Amino acid sequence: MKIIIAGAGEVGIHLAKMLSKENHSITIIGEKEEVMANLNANYDLMTIVGDPCSISILKDAGCASADLFIGVTPEESRNIVAGYIAHNLGSKKVVIRVESPEYMKEEHRSYFQHLGIDSLICPELLAAKEIVETVDRPWIRQYHSFGNGELVLICVKVREGAPIINQELMNLFKQEEVCRIAAIKRGHQTIIPSGRDIIMTDDVVYFITTPEELETVRKLAGKPLEKVENVMIMGGSRIAILAAEKLSKTLNVKIIEQSRSRSEYIKERLGSKVMVIQGDGRDMDLLNDENIESMEAYIALTGSDETNIFSCLAAKRFGVPRSIAEVEQLDYIPLADNLDIGIVINKKLIAAGHIYQMMLDADVTNMKCLTFANADVAEFIVKENSKITKKQVKDLHLPENLSLGGLIRDGKGIIIYGNTQIQAGDRVVIFCLSSQIQKVEKYFH
Repeated sequence: MKIIIAGAGEVGIHLAKMLSKENHSITIIGEKEEVMANLNANYDLMTIVGDPCSISILKDAGCASADLFIGVTPEESRNIVAGYIAHNLGSKKVVIRVESPEYMKEEHRSYFQHLGIDSLICPELLAAKEIVETVDRPWIRQYHSFGNGELVLICVKVREGAPIINQELMNLFKQEEVCRIAAIKRGHQTIIPSGRDIIMTDDVVYFITTPEELETVRKLAGKPLEKVENVMIMGGSRIAILAAEKLSKTLNVKIIEQSRSRSEYIKERLGSKVMVIQGDGRDMDLLNDENIESMEAYIALTGSDETNIFSCLAAKRFGVPRSIAEVEQLDYIPLADNLDIGIVINKKLIAAGHIYQMMLDADVTNMKCLTFANADVAEFIVKENSKITKKQVKDLHLPENLSLGGLIRDGKGIIIYGNTQIQAGDRVVIFCLSSQIQKVEKYFH
């Protein structure tokens, strides 16, 4: 696949590094010679130094024959312009990154389609959504829904004493139970489990279930039923504002922001729904004065990974049971996990899931790169006469490290077992190790 990435910021570089490992023809356009030289020397891709909105640069990059054009400069206006030009030069699919949540509204989709832009990414909006969903369910580390919510993926860290520990999965889950374990993260290893695998203490476990069976999963994982009423957010970023806007509808929310001008902007934007404190969230006296001990959730969303991680640790010392940190440096995510930071938000992985979805030939409606596990999850729509409909699941001889978690049929979530017969029109949720998703899509043609 020929892919052109316009923008060599943190998202563009991450995508270029990731996709260059997968036998694609990758060209990345950026304006900093030093950055581009480093990419060119260390990765199997082509680099072009220049303005991503320049028609001549986009022609030189090969937009006329590109399968996918990705606009991820830091400025949404430049991404829109670059995407429009790329489409008119001949790029088959165009996806761009935007900052404004307004652009993501369904009623505005046609504006961008007229420009030749197939899809938009707003990582900040998606990150805020993940934060809200996990705060609403404090025993869950990650929560993703499929279809119209008929199936859900949840991530839970299993502690000592949970009923699910030290039992073979084949004996734990029976046919009548609407629940399945799709992936296990144990230390640095990601396991796509078979029936003989067991869950161990401190495993991070990914379940597929239906909304009606969430309580069953909570009990199996040994998690107490907790309630969140008070939330403190450190940092006044766009993600913080979007998350606070939604959380404040039902919860008491405080934002601590160091910049006076930013604090005033947040007060004007959110009004009286959210209490905004101007100050340094690393100041322990300030946290004491703002009654951090009474908080059920602490969310660190500053521009510094280190500050976010260590402020979450400080919040845990104050007894806050729930912590969420934005960690953009991928190498820091295992550190955050080892330090037992409850939830990690990473915009690169959010963007990557959407990009992968655009790359697949099969009909994929939803895809996530899992934060803690080296695995991807995707929702495929099954086509008529596709290979996956020919036999029962147990007879399909699917690749190793692949798990069919569940399907949605006629608006109902169904867990997949060995004797399940997948049908055309089903929406199937699959798990596989990272970078293996394109080996799976042939079953859905």
